[in-house]
Amino acid sequence: MEEPAHLPVLLAEVRRILGCRPGRIYVDGTVGSGGHSRGILERSSPSGRLIGLDLDREAVERARKALSPFGGRFELRQGNFKEMKSALESLSLRAVDGILLDLGVSSEQLESRERGFSFRWDAPLDMRMSQETTTTARDLVQRLPAGELEILLKELGEERWARRIARAIVQQRQKAPLRTTRDLVEAVERAVPGKTSRLHPATRTFQALRIRVNEELNNLTAFLEEAADLLNPGGRICILSYHSLEDRIVKNSFREWARAGARGEAAFRLLTPKPIVPAVEEISRNPRARSAKLRAAEKL
Repeated sequence: MEEPAHLPVLLAEVRRILGCRPGRIYVDGTVGSGGHSRGILERSSPSGRLIGLDLDREAVERARKALSPFGGRFELRQGNFKEMKSALESLSLRAVDGILLDLGVSSEQLESRERGFSFRWDAPLDMRMSQETTTTARDLVQRLPAGELEILLKELGEERWARRIARAIVQQRQKAPLRTTRDLVEAVERAVPGKTSRLHPATRTFQALRIRVNEELNNLTAFLEEAADLLNPGGRICILSYHSLEDRIVKNSFREWARAGARGEAAFRLLTPKPIVPAVEEISRNPRARSAKLRAAEKL
């Protein structure tokens, strides 16, 4: 039986909003292990097509196996969703009927100890989603000055104790290099006073480093600058985000698209004036869904 942590988030809502139908073409820009892609292919049977992208080479191979029952109806590639336009052009496509992004780190990446995404166990301080990325989390904590670390933690982690944590990291690395997740957790725990939140004290620090290593917000912004042109009339886009920084970028972009119609540009309508969030039942089955927000828009 599949573990709850690997369940695709808000799958029924994604399939409903995308309006999956036969003969249409859809893109899953964060294919992961293929959970959402499988749902899209099932709903668009027998002739719907899916193009899947993922930064993580291992994820692409997992998805290829998971989607094998759908034969020639899908095409998977390792790549960044911000380069979706060129990926489509390489397949002689200018636009598609639906796009999905499920942002952030996947359950499989969190559970892969050697990738260093989680503070639950000791592992190399890596956090790269793509094995081709050159900068690791270890590079950042070892090289950045205290002031730059503080800004990183404030802006990308929204960390209240950013200054104290940055100083603690610098003090620690002057004694010995921070090589593992445990080294970093210990530095954070020394800096954060007492129990100030239900979250683990290193949660926001790990988030900030992961976002910076993988340029997650920059990738999302770059994608949204081109995404409107990648949809056919009637095409829809769904984006799942898991923290306020991502959600704010998506919300503002979709609202700008909706206003652009009044200026004579491509017109969009918001399908989610407020984000869709998981029901209590889904969260009980899949704790990863707890912080998810789904926003969607349609090209008119």
